[in-house]
Amino acid sequence: MTTVDQNAGKPRRLHLGLFHQPLGRHPAAWRQDSAQGHPEDVDWAIRIARKAEEGLFDMFFVADNLAGPEPGAQGKAGGLEPLTLLSALAVTTSKIGLVGTISTSFAEPYNVARQLASLDHISHGRAGWNVVTTQSDRAAENFSLAALPDHATRYVRAGEFVQVVRGLWDSWADDALIMDRRSGAFLDTARVRLLEHKGEHFGVRGPLNISRPPQGHPIIVQAGSSQDGIGLAASEADIAFTAQDTIEDSLVYRAALSEAARAAGRKAPSLPILPGVMPIVGRTDAEARDKFAALQEHTDIAAGIRQLSGRWGYDLSQHPLDGPVPEPGERIHGESRVRLLLNKARAENYTLRELAALAIASHGHRIIIGSPQTIADDLQTWFEQGAADGFNLIPASMPDGLDDFVDLVIPVLQERGLFRRHYEETTLRERFGLDIPRLAAFTS
Repeated sequence: MTTVDQNAGKPRRLHLGLFHQPLGRHPAAWRQDSAQGHPEDVDWAIRIARKAEEGLFDMFFVADNLAGPEPGAQGKAGGLEPLTLLSALAVTTSKIGLVGTISTSFAEPYNVARQLASLDHISHGRAGWNVVTTQSDRAAENFSLAALPDHATRYVRAGEFVQVVRGLWDSWADDALIMDRRSGAFLDTARVRLLEHKGEHFGVRGPLNISRPPQGHPIIVQAGSSQDGIGLAASEADIAFTAQDTIEDSLVYRAALSEAARAAGRKAPSLPILPGVMPIVGRTDAEARDKFAALQEHTDIAAGIRQLSGRWGYDLSQHPLDGPVPEPGERIHGESRVRLLLNKARAENYTLRELAALAIASHGHRIIIGSPQTIADDLQTWFEQGAADGFNLIPASMPDGLDDFVDLVIPVLQERGLFRRHYEETTLRERFGLDIPRLAAFTS
């Protein structure tokens, strides 16, 4: 895969993704009088995507959860399957990138290659894949497994999975589908080849049953900051989505990612990194603080403890809420996120109650509270200090979490020359300065 800077000579600009949260990420947001939306209403998702496109976001990013609610659970539940939703958005938007999450632990490369190639054709080159390995044993139980394979095994499988998908995308030359009416030649079979992959986890003959995607390869996003996650991002990803709490930590992450990319033989080892952020926007700093306080009034600390328990690997409810945050167990879920939360708790002397309140509000991502100028100052500082190439925006509440950012913060970023005033590129790959991957020569 060849990576180039198609924006050489142009001012560096922020990239922005919208992390789709139809009701907002904060668990209490849907209870507010001003709340709107439904997790399974496609018209609502279209409204959100069009607003993000109005705000000139690079991409619309859809996460996924492969486990349903437990008996007695009171948290938010429901949601449309990512690629099904993105296919609907592909024909109701025209510019914004469409990135969906698929787990390599419970899918097959052939199906995924076909689905993403289809989405790329439908959207005319706007598709992307957020590669995950899944953290929950509850999800494994839905796929005939008693528990997940260990962390390292999941990532080895993921690396081979992505390689197979790339190989399938490359099983057709760009000009293989002729459809020449005069000659009667529909397909040049000399321009289609078998894959014949035989590996540790997969055996795939190929070729794919759909032609090569418009982007060659839809964009690959990798979300993870563990050593295994960094290794997968370094070898396979085009963009890294991460959770980082401080500029210093993000710079360390960038250095580790770049070093791993060089070790993997990447010609352009500096991958764009987009930390997740939850901005709480007010007309003034005080108004923003009041908005966040109103959300936190309904925080379910017990739900926060359950979330932390899932990450820590054991039941934390046995520990005093107003005591110190205990150490994680041996079988943690989400190594990088646990480390981030634990480091913050130690640095700021959080009690278990305080960490639970923070975790349930943001799921470990950084919260920014303030006026449009304050929010823009924060993003600009991270961007100019090299700690981020952009951000994946996670609205706390909807629709104000997105509307206020688009209507109030985007103009400030544009006035400072940090963000585009119109879309220039056609495909998502072009937007991140990436060439279409070159094909190896076809031989008859």
